[in-house]
Amino acid sequence: MNFEIAQLAALEAAVSEGTFEAAARRLRVTPSAVSQRIKALETSVGRVLLQRSKPIEPTDSGRVILRFARQIDALGDDVSRGLGEEGAPRIRMPIAVNADSLATWILPALAPLAAEISFDFHREDQNHTLSLLRDGTAMAAITGVAEPVQGCSSTPLGSMRYRPMANRAFAARWFGEALDARDAPDARDAPDAPAEPFAHAPVVIFDRRDDLQDAVLRRRAERSGVVVNPPRHHVPASVDFVEAVRLGFGWGMVPELQADGLDDLVLIDPHVTIDVPLYWQQWQLHTPSLERVAATIRGAAAEALRPLAP
Repeated sequence: MNFEIAQLAALEAAVSEGTFEAAARRLRVTPSAVSQRIKALETSVGRVLLQRSKPIEPTDSGRVILRFARQIDALGDDVSRGLGEEGAPRIRMPIAVNADSLATWILPALAPLAAEISFDFHREDQNHTLSLLRDGTAMAAITGVAEPVQGCSSTPLGSMRYRPMANRAFAARWFGEALDARDAPDARDAPDAPAEPFAHAPVVIFDRRDDLQDAVLRRRAERSGVVVNPPRHHVPASVDFVEAVRLGFGWGMVPELQADGLDDLVLIDPHVTIDVPLYWQQWQLHTPSLERVAATIRGAAAEALRPLAP
């Protein structure tokens, strides 16, 4: 297929801006010109690419072409900068990132590149970031899925470790006896925390997709036969989630990276750990800016994350 840059630009602008009118303002053409270019592109590929809704949404075929259009944009921006063109656009880098990575190691890692690259972070659960990569919204993603999306490469980064934690007063109230045993010198040999407190102790959940706490609760229910359905608090922000645990709203699976330095948090069961593997997936597109970001991410992950289990 032969694609015209102007037609691809019209498609990308229409989806990004949501309407033909807004796309026309961005491209400095008329809405009719945007519509005509997209119709010509649809005729060229023989498929409907957009749902003419408000906001405009790409069809499944449209997502494939949209990702290609955004790749062309990225290549063009890097070429312009490489040629030293006056007024060359600043490189824009959309990345899908899980909230806990964004709150801990990603921002410090990429800060040295922020003078040259405009980062557009899309916060999403590590098991759902790939949808943004697949439809072209993100150029790269931190994901919990190793299998690469079509047209992308996948690199293992390491794992984030989560532990069940609570503040001291909360732990003493709900897990008092077991907590005393685990604070003893032979805590490593102490039995698992009993299931009964987990059945009633309030728990902090990140959002409806967060399964870490439920994985612990299911384990308790399966091993003990106790019905486990405690009260829940939903706190959909990584830093605020840890703060809610620290303030005693409930217990939660706290990333080790965020627990460092919080002396008022204690483990409610030292035998429970959940290691969440993370991978870097990116378009198979070799531009200097994307390669710099990928190398920076790999280096930072080697320092911040635990090695993946063999």
